[in-house]
Amino acid sequence: MPRILLIDDTPEIAELLTFALRDRGHEVFAAGYAAAIHELVVQHRADALVLDCSAFDMSESLFDSLRDDPTHAELPIVIVTDTPEAAEASLRARNARRVLVVRKPFTGAQVAMALDQLLA
Repeated sequence: MPRILLIDDTPEIAELLTFALRDRGHEVFAAGYAAAIHELVVQHRADALVLDCSAFDMSESLFDSLRDDPTHAELPIVIVTDTPEAAEASLRARNARRVLVVRKPFTGAQVAMALDQLLA
C-alpha cells in the first residue's frame, strides 16, 4: 500500500482528499503547510507527496526544498493548483521530473490517478 504525505493548508480539503485516496488503496498522512517537510517525509516513510497549498509559491518552495535534498530528489509529487499554466512553466524551467500538476477544481479520483501514474 503506497504511503502518501498530503500537505494541504485547508483542513476540509485535506479531509476530503484523505478519504478519496484511502478509498483508492493509499495510506495517507495529512499535514498543514510545514517548512519541515523533510522530517514529515522521513517520519511517514512517504512513497509520494501531494502538495495543495492555496498559493502556488508555497507548493513551489516545498517542492524546491525537497528536490534540493538528494534523498528526496526522485520522490513522486502531485501539485494541486489553480494556476496550472504557471506551475507547469515553473516546473519546466526546473527540468522537474516525477511531478504532475492537477488543476483546481479537482476530484479525489484525479489526484489518485496522477499518483497511480507516478507510482507505476
